[in-house]
Amino acid sequence: MLFYFGLWPSDDCYSGEGVALGFSRGGFNFRFCRRLVILLWACYLISLAFLFFLCKMRVLEQKIPEAGRRSTVTMTECTSLQFVSPFAFEAMQKVDVVRLASLSDPELRLLLPCLVRMALCAPADQSQSWAQDKKLILRLLSGVEAVNSIVALLSVDFHALEQDASKEQQLRHKLGGGSGESILVSQLQHGLTLEFEHSDSPRRLRLVLSELLAIMNKVSESSGEFFFKSSELFESPVYLEEAADVLCILQAELPSLLPIVDVAEALLHVRNGAWFLCLLVANVPDSFNEVCRGLIKNGERQDEESLGGRRRTDALRFLCKMNPSQALKVRGMVVEECHLPGLGVALTLDHTKNEASEDGVSDLVCFVSGLLLGTNAKVRTWFGTFIRNGQQRKRETSSSVLWQMRRQLLLELMGILPTVRSTRIAEEADVELEPNVSVYSGLKEEHVVKASALLRLYCALMGIAGLKPTEEEAEQLLQLMTSRPPATPAGVRFVSLSFCMLLAFSTLVSTPEQEQLMVVWLSWMIKEEAYFESTSGVSASFGEMLLLVAMYFHSNQLSAIIDLVCSTLGMKIVIKPSSLSRMKTVFTQEIFTEQVVTAHAVRVPVTSNLSANITGFLPIHCIYQLLRSRSFTKHKVSIKDWIYRQLCETSIPLHPQLLPLIDVYINSILTPASKSNPEATNQPVTEQEILNIFEGVTGGDNIRLHQRFSITAQLLVLYYILSYEEALLANAKTLAAMQRKPKSYSSSLMDQIPIKFLIRQAQGLQQELGGLHSALLRLLATNYPHLCIVDDWICEEEITGTDALLRRMLLTNNAKNHSPKQLQEAFSAVPVSHTQVMQILEHLTLLSASELIPYAEVLTSNMNQLLNSGVPRRILQTVNKLWMVLNTVMPRRLWVMTVNALQPSIKSVRQQKYTQNDLMIDPLIVLRCDQRVYRCPPLMDITLHMLNGYLLASKAYLSAHLKETAEQDRPSQNNTIGLIGQTDGPEVTREELKNALLAAQDSAAVQILLEICLPTEEEKAKGVNPDSLLRNVQSVITASAPNKGTEEGEDNLLCNLREVQCLICCLLHQMYIADPNIAKLVHFQGYPCELLPLTVAGIPSMHICLDFIPELIAQPELEKQIFAIQLLSHLCIQYALPKSLTVARLAVNVMGTLLTVLTQAKRYAFFMPTLPSLVSFCRAFPPLYEDIMSLLIQIGQVCASDVATQTRDIDPIITRLQQIKEKPGGWSGISKDPSYKNGPRDTGSMDPDVQLCHCIESTVIEIINMSVSGI
Repeated sequence: MLFYFGLWPSDDCYSGEGVALGFSRGGFNFRFCRRLVILLWACYLISLAFLFFLCKMRVLEQKIPEAGRRSTVTMTECTSLQFVSPFAFEAMQKVDVVRLASLSDPELRLLLPCLVRMALCAPADQSQSWAQDKKLILRLLSGVEAVNSIVALLSVDFHALEQDASKEQQLRHKLGGGSGESILVSQLQHGLTLEFEHSDSPRRLRLVLSELLAIMNKVSESSGEFFFKSSELFESPVYLEEAADVLCILQAELPSLLPIVDVAEALLHVRNGAWFLCLLVANVPDSFNEVCRGLIKNGERQDEESLGGRRRTDALRFLCKMNPSQALKVRGMVVEECHLPGLGVALTLDHTKNEASEDGVSDLVCFVSGLLLGTNAKVRTWFGTFIRNGQQRKRETSSSVLWQMRRQLLLELMGILPTVRSTRIAEEADVELEPNVSVYSGLKEEHVVKASALLRLYCALMGIAGLKPTEEEAEQLLQLMTSRPPATPAGVRFVSLSFCMLLAFSTLVSTPEQEQLMVVWLSWMIKEEAYFESTSGVSASFGEMLLLVAMYFHSNQLSAIIDLVCSTLGMKIVIKPSSLSRMKTVFTQEIFTEQVVTAHAVRVPVTSNLSANITGFLPIHCIYQLLRSRSFTKHKVSIKDWIYRQLCETSIPLHPQLLPLIDVYINSILTPASKSNPEATNQPVTEQEILNIFEGVTGGDNIRLHQRFSITAQLLVLYYILSYEEALLANAKTLAAMQRKPKSYSSSLMDQIPIKFLIRQAQGLQQELGGLHSALLRLLATNYPHLCIVDDWICEEEITGTDALLRRMLLTNNAKNHSPKQLQEAFSAVPVSHTQVMQILEHLTLLSASELIPYAEVLTSNMNQLLNSGVPRRILQTVNKLWMVLNTVMPRRLWVMTVNALQPSIKSVRQQKYTQNDLMIDPLIVLRCDQRVYRCPPLMDITLHMLNGYLLASKAYLSAHLKETAEQDRPSQNNTIGLIGQTDGPEVTREELKNALLAAQDSAAVQILLEICLPTEEEKAKGVNPDSLLRNVQSVITASAPNKGTEEGEDNLLCNLREVQCLICCLLHQMYIADPNIAKLVHFQGYPCELLPLTVAGIPSMHICLDFIPELIAQPELEKQIFAIQLLSHLCIQYALPKSLTVARLAVNVMGTLLTVLTQAKRYAFFMPTLPSLVSFCRAFPPLYEDIMSLLIQIGQVCASDVATQTRDIDPIITRLQQIKEKPGGWSGISKDPSYKNGPRDTGSMDPDVQLCHCIESTVIEIINMSVSGI
């Protein structure tokens, strides 16, 4: 009407813009009045008719129950309305004026609120380009009639409107949401629709705002429960566009009062809400992501379960259809929030239809597979619940998103199924199948990957989400699974997946025809397995999987089959063992009998270069299971050669199945398959085959550059030998009871295997070898403890560290050119010249351990020459260093050569060549070397190292011998049972004998070493004291400086003895720590008291003797009691501990007790050596002073009473003792008087008691002098 009469409203905010639109003001005239009257009457009549229609509809709606009406409300009412097209939304989003100009009038009508505000409001962009675009927008709007009403809406005072709206919200909050009072709208005389029609622009804004605030308020109070609000304003088709304009203007002008997310949430509760929402977002295109995220975040976890969820899903679908470029982003929001799963599927379906591809995997398959097979358990559970709930609903119509998804997947599945048989398959199908059975075969190569993806998806849907396939889906799935792909890696993968799916979901096979189809397909798998493996180039083919499953079925390991299926499918699904019963019958009776499986497994070729990089199911898995089930021994099939060939064909990184294979193979060798047939065992690998493996590293440990077998194969064979020997010893009793004696590998074979060298190689490959290195260390520590000495590992770290790399940088060509022959010639010239041998030895120190092996025999054979006088110490130290390096790679052979080389060179006695076995039986042979070794510290260090190793080896040897000869106890054990009734008598006796032998062996070694610490007669003649370890060498050298020429030999001898004593004390310390019983045994045996200062000061672990000294003092032998008190005196000085004080007080009490029971002779023999120990007690513990002085006076009185009738000279001594005790200060210096110490005393003619009295007097004087002087 306003356009009809040429009127245009104006406002200060929009001044001047009306003229820009091209309209001018005009006045009324009579020609227009008549037209106006006619128009008003027409409008009035139309309004009355429309009002009557609305009243009639209101009466009809009141007759319909409220609940029934709500349940039928869906978003289908919006389908007749025109939505914003994607083209128009993109034009609005990019403000593309050219595109906007190309829109039709109905499309442009929906975007007017935003365009009018864009044209009338002052822009922030003041550029020339925007000024031109604005002119185009104004020109575009000039021909649209509805612009006037929108301009009128924009001319309202929104500030006052916002204040009234805030007051109304406060009123509603105060009076409650159900209050009918309103500040925005008052005195409604007619219905909301008529009021809206008759109202001007400000009142229209208030009507819509009041209705919208009421809905938003109810939404906030509903606590998430969905409701449907009937509103005439949003339902009348006549005023939908005007209401939408008002809604868009309100939200744009009052954003703080009407947040767009809250408005969108409220619109879901009214009819045509999706349409209003799309128009609102289209006029504010930047809010698209915000609105979508808000709707998703406030949505239900399962959208298809409720009316609100379905309306929310439909609204978001309309939004995504308006802006399809953001559909996948909205889908990502759905997954992130775990809300509205139906929306995610619906958006994927829309995207799949728009961008469908025939050959590639569809977006629907990828999306659903990602949800069910991803790592997010929350998402997996959420979507699985959607699938389960969707199946429980009775209505499964085409409107259901789940139904649409299943239909689309089925169409994709049927789209890749071939319907033409290949000629190769038709022949066997015609013979074995009924004519009415349809065979799908010849799957196209471009469809194989998509088919595999579909199979995994259906497995996830059925196994994880609990989808129950329909008959049509089950039939098509079975046709796809039994199709025959080309021989490609993808084809091998497809066949493996199909096979596992048949095992997991055996219910897919329901009819006899389908079962026959499955049998034919499995038979085809068996025939084509070799062809597929050779053509596809894949080592892990499906043939091994078939064989493995057959073995599992035969051994009834259904859980293993379930694990195999889950591993192949790449998902954890629940499979009931009972569901495999039919498949088990097919496999065990129709396809693979146990004998066929066993015979076929042996003919399977080994995997070349087997390593952990080869994944999948390999022949080794099949052989492993057959060995576990003992199928080879049952059917008398030899598997030794296959295992040997596979061990030879290995490389790094180590395959994880190799070690379990070796373990189960060893078990099948030693343990029979059944008690009735004890001979049903596998054969072990022969010694010659083992030697062939080590061909490059045997023969004196000479390592060739080009070895025939890899280090992996050698380490695996070493693991086999050590595990076999350990298992043989562990099962010795069982084997003896069964009267079986499996062959043990000879000691000569073990001597030819460079165990330490291989272990060192494995140490550098720990990451690639997995658990093999640790397993070998465990076996070595058990069976070869002498190869696991801690000092050797520390030495090895020094040899292989940074210093070794620096030394190799200094290695010259001349050093590499020295041959063992040249080294031998240099040793021969040692008596004449030391230069050449020194130079060669220094060069050899730059070589690695493996490069030194050829020189080992020359080094050891010439060690005896180094014992001659005049050999420089540097040569000895260099030889020691080279020997320690060689000890890291070839210790056992090196020890044997060294022991034989250091034998005494007695011409009258023929030297015996000892073997490894001889030295393990009698380790003390090591100490039967040339006596000069005892005063040569570098060679003594080597000797002690070998002694420690052979002592450990002897323990392991005797333990193994005890287990090997366990059957010798059985007759005597039976007799013992019959006589005594004890079953463990003989075994315990043999164990005790072994322990006694080892204890005697260790104690003998300790006693010999202690004797070596004593100076020889020649050394004593030169004035060397046995406690040289405690003497200051510098003082000796200084004192002998004037006689440097004559005393040089004594100084060297003293230094050598001191160093040897240090080496021996270190070894004894280690032995005492390893077994404290050795220390106890040695001290109960006793040793020269001259060594007590050395052992107590040089062996840090001697403090453990405090534990058994009370027991040693309690021994009846007088010598042991004397030794115990002397040992205790040194320990108290070294370890002044509370425990030492307790034991010392006990010793003083024991001495007092013995005083009363010993005879005169024994008293003299006991107290003469023990009285000096009392001085040490007083020095360590002054509180013992009173007790010790009382003891000394008692001893003196006892001695005086015995000689009272013979002489009177003793009385003055007793008197002096009493005076000394009462006034010790006056006698403090008497012991320093030379006349007192060295006065003429005829001790030889004295009575023993008199001598003892003089000894007592000297002891007392020394104690008093010590206490007074504070020493």
